[in-house]
Amino acid sequence: MHNYRPAPLLEALGVCSEDEQLYRVLLARPESTATDLASSVDWPANRVGRHLRSLLSLGLASRTPGRPARYVPAVPEAAVELLALRKQAAIVEARLGAAVLTAEFRQPDAFTVIRGAEAIAQRFYQAQQCAQAEVLVLDRVPYVADPRGITYRAIYDMDSLSQPGDLAAARSSGCCRMLRDVPLKLVVVDRRTALLPTAPDVVVELGPGSLLDALVRLFDLLWQQASPLAPAVSEGPLSLADQQLLSLAAAGLTDQAIARRLGVAQRTVERRMQRILKALDATTRFQAGLRAGQQGLLV
Repeated sequence: MHNYRPAPLLEALGVCSEDEQLYRVLLARPESTATDLASSVDWPANRVGRHLRSLLSLGLASRTPGRPARYVPAVPEAAVELLALRKQAAIVEARLGAAVLTAEFRQPDAFTVIRGAEAIAQRFYQAQQCAQAEVLVLDRVPYVADPRGITYRAIYDMDSLSQPGDLAAARSSGCCRMLRDVPLKLVVVDRRTALLPTAPDVVVELGPGSLLDALVRLFDLLWQQASPLAPAVSEGPLSLADQQLLSLAAAGLTDQAIARRLGVAQRTVERRMQRILKALDATTRFQAGLRAGQQGLLV
């Protein structure tokens, strides 16, 4: 006999490689007895008997009446469909069980401590992959917009956006704003899970409860205070570049800081600011910011 053995095809459906090997032999030799099969696969009788019982329980074979008993293979298409349906039912049952365990594990205001850079990175990735609607971010590093259409709202610390490239990366990450001195790092997924770094390589994960509600309210408050990085295009008196410059000024940046972030000369910023004041018929930057906000140029 040759030793060639085809690659297993049914392992994903809970069929071990030896069960599949015997099933393949039975497909080639239907109505074989256990003795016939033992001779074909060169296995001892007790081993053949064990795997025949497994094939019967899986629905991959049936046994004819009479003696000696003969075994008939199930039609592959029908047998595999039945196995797939059983697998799907098991997955649904496991998910229901996980929901029960989660409810038992995560009481109101319960939390989990995650330690180690690798474990933390994996949990942040998993949490965002499981997002269904919205992710809220307080951070210093721009996040990448989710291709699945999940809404990202991010507030970035002003000091982390010191280069023109940082601003471009932040604006491309979705709906984002900028704030001086972001008080903490935070990721909230669907307003049901929060990941809160508390120390180097330590993250606290919070479930639904009063603590999570407080963090969401904090984010909403900071969002109102933060300045937009990607103002909406308007048909008003300001160009998109003017709106970006005015947003930085409204956030409290000096002309020098604005120039550094936009990658232009300070004289250019000053000249553009004078043009903005004139376009909005304003005498001060504060007045210009108020009028721009009233016209929807900073939203």
